[in-house]
Amino acid sequence: MRRFLKIVAAVVLAVVVLPALVGGGLFLWLRGEQPQHAGSLSLPGLERPVEVLRDADAVPHIFAETEADAYYALGFVHAQDRLWQMEGMRRLGSGRLAELFGTRFGDWTLRLDRLTRTLGFHRRAQESYALLSPEAKRVLDAYAKGVNAYIATRKEALPIEFQLTRLEPEPWKPADSLVWGKLMALQLAGNYREELTRARLAQTLTPQQIRDLYPGDPPGSPVTLAADLRGMRFDKAEAALPPALGFDLASNEWVLAGSRTATAKPILANDPHLGLEAPVLWYLARIVTPNFSITGATAPGMPLHALGQNGNVAWGFTNTHSDVQDLFVERVDPRDPTHYLTPKGSEPFTTRTEIIKVAGQPDEVLTVRETRHGPVLSGLEGMDGAPEGHVLALAWAGLREPDTSAEALYRLNHARTAAEVRTALAKHVTPQQNVVYADTAGTIGFIVPGLAPVRRKGDGTLPVPGWDGEYDWTGFIPFEALPQSVNPPSGQIVNANNAVVGAGYPYLLAANWPEPLRAARIQQMLAGGAFTVDDVAAQQLDVTSLAAKELLPLMTAAPAEGRAAEAVALLKAWDGRMDRDRPEPLIFEAWFRALNRALLGDELGPLYGEYFWQQTRTVMLALTDRPAWCDDVRTGDRTETCAEVLTASLNAALDELARKHGPVLATWRWGAEHVAPLPHPLLSRLPLVGRWFTLAVETDGDSFTVNRGTTRFSDPAAPYAHVHGAGFRAVYDLSDLGNSRYVIATGQSGNPLSAHWGDFVERWRQGESVRLTGDREALRKAGAQVLSLKPSFGGR
Repeated sequence: MRRFLKIVAAVVLAVVVLPALVGGGLFLWLRGEQPQHAGSLSLPGLERPVEVLRDADAVPHIFAETEADAYYALGFVHAQDRLWQMEGMRRLGSGRLAELFGTRFGDWTLRLDRLTRTLGFHRRAQESYALLSPEAKRVLDAYAKGVNAYIATRKEALPIEFQLTRLEPEPWKPADSLVWGKLMALQLAGNYREELTRARLAQTLTPQQIRDLYPGDPPGSPVTLAADLRGMRFDKAEAALPPALGFDLASNEWVLAGSRTATAKPILANDPHLGLEAPVLWYLARIVTPNFSITGATAPGMPLHALGQNGNVAWGFTNTHSDVQDLFVERVDPRDPTHYLTPKGSEPFTTRTEIIKVAGQPDEVLTVRETRHGPVLSGLEGMDGAPEGHVLALAWAGLREPDTSAEALYRLNHARTAAEVRTALAKHVTPQQNVVYADTAGTIGFIVPGLAPVRRKGDGTLPVPGWDGEYDWTGFIPFEALPQSVNPPSGQIVNANNAVVGAGYPYLLAANWPEPLRAARIQQMLAGGAFTVDDVAAQQLDVTSLAAKELLPLMTAAPAEGRAAEAVALLKAWDGRMDRDRPEPLIFEAWFRALNRALLGDELGPLYGEYFWQQTRTVMLALTDRPAWCDDVRTGDRTETCAEVLTASLNAALDELARKHGPVLATWRWGAEHVAPLPHPLLSRLPLVGRWFTLAVETDGDSFTVNRGTTRFSDPAAPYAHVHGAGFRAVYDLSDLGNSRYVIATGQSGNPLSAHWGDFVERWRQGESVRLTGDREALRKAGAQVLSLKPSFGGR
């Protein structure tokens, strides 16, 4: 995705005269061209008047007489504040990036277009819309009318990105909103890419080494390729894929029953973790009608609240990390290349034609093939690594069945009890998620809705033959059999992407799970007491790294002299808190990074950069039970010990830090390197003025803390930057949902020239939050701006 953004930035430079911006005239003009937040507007398509009261943070509180009018208004305010973000989402999901940017600066936009066209996102979004109930369709229709009302009636100039790209937005369609769900599903389910990486590792490493690299695998899991696949060039297939839409996906959620709280009612906490940019994905909004209200996090372009509370129930999501994708190697019929082999004989590929418009070039005609398993990826992105006469096809639960996920979200938004939450989520298809929920009556629960395949054979970790049927899916785990719990005796439910089932679960959800360190830390903090909303909000800000506390006794046992001995002494006395003003977190992270490379870089060779991630279990195994990892296989007859590797990696890390931060260890600070850049995805990359469009802030935490500050170790330029984390935090008080707390990482506006582009940043960093409550009179007294939306021409 970052390569795509670089291309976009280069294109922006090519289509605008930069001196005009630097000179200030265009800048000042656009700064004054802000959307109207107060006064009165007459709009076509409204049934009755609506009031939008924006509080001091520009969060809209929408008061409407009908639900349709409320969502019309939400579409209007989303377009006012985030129209470019909505346009980018629509074009990415519809495969229309090259139409805008062409290929003059690379072909990544075209490659992304080919992928989303092959997966058929917009076509499937249209199919999903047809499956909606009349009530849910009414919401999407009204929302689209609101977006289009803004586009048609605005008096201010379009956002700066439209000016620079000379783009006029097209009318919004209801199916455009559903594309968001398809993109999110792809971002949260990247199994097929991991299959390619694991297959490449399995071609060069032993089965035991594979188990060490993925230590969460059940004992005896298959790790070798089938003989018929040995000719597969997985390196070509993986290298040819377009950039991933997401990485290292994670989140936290927990819910406490009334028996565990000071209010005798449940408290629910949730903070989803995604990539950090300005603006973030999330947009806070509140809707109030006579019969329905809802408050929480929306995603511009999608009318329904992804996360929040509706006065009766509250809910939160984390990613399950279930394995819902498989790559099948299909054998092309040698007698007829338009057919492929199946257990029942030769069958024709299903084909369709996609026309991709490319700026400055002729249209591209893309022939999409599908097999009984799913769309064919081979040939799509230069994935020519399959043996001659074979192709790769993607099986994905999100593409196999009619997708009613939007209907599930609509019903979840309207659920009045915990039982209705469960009923609503039975409609959810993709992405599979862990959902905690609570209602005002005191029920708490957990469920893992979404389609997860039942495989005839295998564990989903490697590409498998598709022609003999041995590895076919036989169906999906029944909804009733999905992991779930209601009112557990402990009075608490915790998930931080850790395993949701144990060895006794009768179905395979995943062969590997993320490390359970954040979940373990949350459970430590919940060890006793009756908790308040403030207590739970403080727990979300916890920065104790169990990874550091578990690894350091092994790491600091190594011999150390001089500066290294000083560093070891600091680390031995350290409490494991990843505070931005301390030197110890920086020393630990740099050492951990150098140690990872020293242990794994020689065996993995060119694959190291792809596998390179923070895996504490593998490092602990190497330092305890698998000392062979400490030996550098490149040094011939000499065998290095783990003590030598620890000492050498510490010295290398200290050398790196001294070059950047000077020789005095005590003056080093984690925050000097651990900065959340929060960049505008386009404008921050412009020369000379890019820094104006970046909301950089030093932060606490690391990849293993509850207050997650994920770094990308494999990035040589900024290996300790905070690039992924909680873009939204919420704590819901089921005794008084008006007392619930919310914050997003940036601001409500997507316009970097707005006062509300980054006004949440400091509060987000500090763990502060806002309450979204109050009637119209209370909001007016608090200084809210009031925008009255009135029907024009007598309504519809």
